[in-house]
Amino acid sequence: MAPRPASRQGHALACGLRSRHSKPETPVLFRPSSPAPGQAASLRGHTLDVLGLGVRYGGFTALDAVDLSVRAGEVLALLGPSGCGKTTLLRTVAGFVRQDAGQVLIDGGAIDDLPPNRRRVGIVFQNYALFPHMSVAENVAYGLRARGEARARIAPRVAELLEMVQLGPLRDRRPGQLSGGQQQRVALARALAIEPSILLLDEPFAALDRSLRLDMQIEIKRLQRQLGLTAILVTHDQDEAMSVADRIAVMRRGRIEQLGTPVEVYDQPASLFVAGFIGTTNRLPCTVERSEGGRVALRLADGTALDLPGEAPPGPALLTVRPEQLVLHDAGGPGRFPVALGLALPLGGQAIREALLADGTALRLTEPRLGAIRELGERAFCGLAPGARPALFPRPDSEED
Repeated sequence: MAPRPASRQGHALACGLRSRHSKPETPVLFRPSSPAPGQAASLRGHTLDVLGLGVRYGGFTALDAVDLSVRAGEVLALLGPSGCGKTTLLRTVAGFVRQDAGQVLIDGGAIDDLPPNRRRVGIVFQNYALFPHMSVAENVAYGLRARGEARARIAPRVAELLEMVQLGPLRDRRPGQLSGGQQQRVALARALAIEPSILLLDEPFAALDRSLRLDMQIEIKRLQRQLGLTAILVTHDQDEAMSVADRIAVMRRGRIEQLGTPVEVYDQPASLFVAGFIGTTNRLPCTVERSEGGRVALRLADGTALDLPGEAPPGPALLTVRPEQLVLHDAGGPGRFPVALGLALPLGGQAIREALLADGTALRLTEPRLGAIRELGERAFCGLAPGARPALFPRPDSEED
């Protein structure tokens, strides 16, 4: 008899178990040759569309009319704080959660009524969900065997995948004999074995230490490029999303707050929430005095006047400035405001410096370490770096906004 899986998730993925949100149906095991709707399996060229997806748990809305299109061959990261809906969205695509509204389509074909095992979706879980009493090779082969694939095809496919993830010499070991990074590679190979249309990565690096996390990020990105995979990465780690993803969907309260490339969501945040969630942001209260000709004239709380590119309605506002957009000066001048220097934390070739405004507001900025580092408590002047384009937003009614 086959060993029991290490996790209910792994067994559900293999056997297509229903969640409490699934439509009632007769339980099924993997069927031989059960491709995604409309075409045979291939790792290249698959698209995913989510149309008006809604999921509710009693009075709580986990997903609120979400629309999302994932392009063929791209990695899209779902990024947001705990409870924002990113994992629910991933599990709905996988078929573990049944939506209350909307559709999920792969290559234009609806998959809403298909159980998880027939969606041709591969999943790599945070806890790996490996079978502890199976060898590495047996874990990788499990999905193929459950689908009824011929033995003559399984052996070379497993060998190919183990070489791809650089685990060929460890094929006979058990998961308990592997490091965390090696277990993650086994989970990845198992997910790829069934030739998924879409690869879903559910916080796959969370259980790894920093160095292993970076190694696995590089490994997954390499394999994704090599195979042309379409992948969705769920994470709360912004650095992870920025380094691995082609595009990022920043989620909040069951909705997508912004969708764009890592550069777009960092440099051109669509909301105050995105500006604060992605990277480090300084918030400077200000008043927009006029906006014309593609320029905005504003005044900071201490009276400093700034002229910036952009458009904004007159009135109270918040200027969101990244640390690298601020520069220290020894003397005052137009657009510069006085600060008292706080702690400096050396970080590679630069220092992260704290600077205090006259009202006690703390700013963070980067300071190159090529020259002498200014002393704690020293007085200086701060201004925008040449070419800086900080984002400007109407001042919210509450801090939560």
